[in-house]
Amino acid sequence: MNKTPTLLTLCLATGLSLSAIGQRLYPLEPVSNHYQTLGDLSSMPDPAYVSMDTIEFPSNGRASGKQFVGLEPAYLEAGDYEILKKLVSPPANSSVQTRAELQYLLEWQEKRTPSNRSRAFEIARIGYWPPMAIGGSYGDLTHLFWECRSIVGETCIAQDYPQTTKVLAGIMRDVRIAEFTLKYHHNRPRPYHLEPKLDPMGRVANPSFASGHTLWAYSQAFFWSELMPNRRREFLDLAFEVGESREIMGIHYPSDEEAARILSHKLLELMMKNPAFINDFDKAKMEWH
Repeated sequence: MNKTPTLLTLCLATGLSLSAIGQRLYPLEPVSNHYQTLGDLSSMPDPAYVSMDTIEFPSNGRASGKQFVGLEPAYLEAGDYEILKKLVSPPANSSVQTRAELQYLLEWQEKRTPSNRSRAFEIARIGYWPPMAIGGSYGDLTHLFWECRSIVGETCIAQDYPQTTKVLAGIMRDVRIAEFTLKYHHNRPRPYHLEPKLDPMGRVANPSFASGHTLWAYSQAFFWSELMPNRRREFLDLAFEVGESREIMGIHYPSDEEAARILSHKLLELMMKNPAFINDFDKAKMEWH
């Protein structure tokens, strides 16, 4: 009796991976929470506040992270960064949306507590920085696996998952290149450059759009949730908390966070077109199944 070949049989016969034949990245969830409400407002310049549109991120001082711009990516192509540049744009400084976002940050400033301040500072210290050179050298693996440990527990150790470590480190390299490519392309001023009443919990030496913390948080959350689909909501909630912590600190607009969420998903979509990424991704999946 003839049998229709299974997907696994087809993969074995052709030498293709399961990802190459059938995998699709889980769709991006719709915008929600205050990001939806604020995003519904006009992002166009408002003539009544036109002077705000002359303000850019100050060019004096240290341009942190700029050394990542133009580096050789791990999985993306050079043209992919042009796609990301056009995918999202910040609202005009004078727009109704930006002014509403500044008001939102002022309201957060009034309701900061010792607890959420402490948690925001804790998250601010998390940040994986890949080495400038490509190879077997990785950065701080404790930070690289922070999301996994936060959700799964202390048993989630990078040294026990070498293939996962490799692909996640590659993702993070491309995330950092994308982060600073976009920041210095849009050159958006930080919220405290537009609103003198803001008292930020810190000041940052690079432009605002998009949020780097939120970019890596969602990029990792989307990656981890592909390995552990039943825990997707937990990973996305953690990424949301990372983004919200930057608003609590008064150093990012809500639109910086929502843009980073969209960009993170697109980053992985673009990587899925690269056979090298698919191969590494498959190997990582084998460690979890």
